[in-house]
Amino acid sequence: MKKIATREAYGNALVKLGKENENVVVLDADLSKSTKTAGFKKEFPERFFNMGIAEQNLVGTAAGLSTAGKIPFASTFAMFAAGRAFEIIRNSVCYPKLNVKICATHAGISVGEDGASHQSVEDVAVMRSIPNMTVIVPADGVETEKVIFEIAKYNGPVYVRLGRSAVPTIFDESYEFKIGKGIEIKEGNDATVIACGIMVNEAVKAHEILKEEGISLRVINMPTIKPIDSDIIVKAAKETKAIVTAEEHNIIGGLGSAVSEVLAENCPVPMKRVGVKDTFGESGTPAELLEKYGLTADEIVKAVKEVINNK
Repeated sequence: MKKIATREAYGNALVKLGKENENVVVLDADLSKSTKTAGFKKEFPERFFNMGIAEQNLVGTAAGLSTAGKIPFASTFAMFAAGRAFEIIRNSVCYPKLNVKICATHAGISVGEDGASHQSVEDVAVMRSIPNMTVIVPADGVETEKVIFEIAKYNGPVYVRLGRSAVPTIFDESYEFKIGKGIEIKEGNDATVIACGIMVNEAVKAHEILKEEGISLRVINMPTIKPIDSDIIVKAAKETKAIVTAEEHNIIGGLGSAVSEVLAENCPVPMKRVGVKDTFGESGTPAELLEKYGLTADEIVKAVKEVINNK
C-alpha cells in the first residue's frame, strides 16, 4: 500500500491548485521545506510569502490578503498555528469570517522525536471552539488533495490538520470529499468506530481483526470535525447501538467530544473514546509513541468489545 504524508500531499495539491487559480497565495512561517509549501514557492515565487518566525503576522497578513480577493493558504506547525496565533485567528479571521485557510502540519504525537513541545494534541479542540471556523482532518494523501481543492471553493475560515509521517493510502481517485460529511467505508451492524486522520487506517485494521472473530464493525471516516455530520452519527447509533471514536488527539475537545455531544443530545448509546488520554507526549519514534499512547487497531478492538458488552 503506497504511503505518503498528508503534508506532502498538501504541498503537491497547492502546486496543482495554483496552476488552476491565480488568486491562490501561500504564506509560511519559515518552515516551507517542512510544511511542503516550498514546491509552491518554486513554481509561483511572486505568490509566496515567507513571514519568518512570526505566526501572528502570518495569519494577520493572510487575513489582509483575503480582503483583497486572494485565497490565502497559511502554513506552519500545528503547535504554532493553533497555539501562538490563536488570538489573531479568533479576532482577525473568524470574527469577520474571512476567507483564510490555515493548513497546519506536524500535528499529533506522530511528530515523534521532537517531543511534547511540538506534539500538538489540543489544536482541534482549540480551533473547533471558535465560531465560524471549519475544522478538517484528512486521513490520507488522496483525501488531503480533495480537501485542498474543496476548501479553495469554500468562502470562510478553515483549519486543516496535517501530519509529518507517511501514512497508508486508503482511498482512490474516485473518492469524493464534502465539507461536513462523514462517509461509511466499512459495513457493520454490531458496533461503529468513527475515526479521523491516521486513525482511519487503524479502524480499518480493527474491522478486519474483529471480522475474524465474528464481530461486524462499521467504520466511518469523519474528516470534518466541525461542522460534524450529526446525521451519520445518529444513524450509526440507532443501527449498531454502540460507538467508538478514534483520533490522534486528546480525547478532550476533539472528535470524541464532538461525537459525544451529538449522541448525548440525540441518541445516547454506550461509547468509548480512543485517543490521547489527557496527557502530553514525549520523544520517541512515531511507531513507539502510537503504541505507548494506545493509538492502535488493538486498542480500538478492545474498546469495541467493551461497548458491545455495555449495550
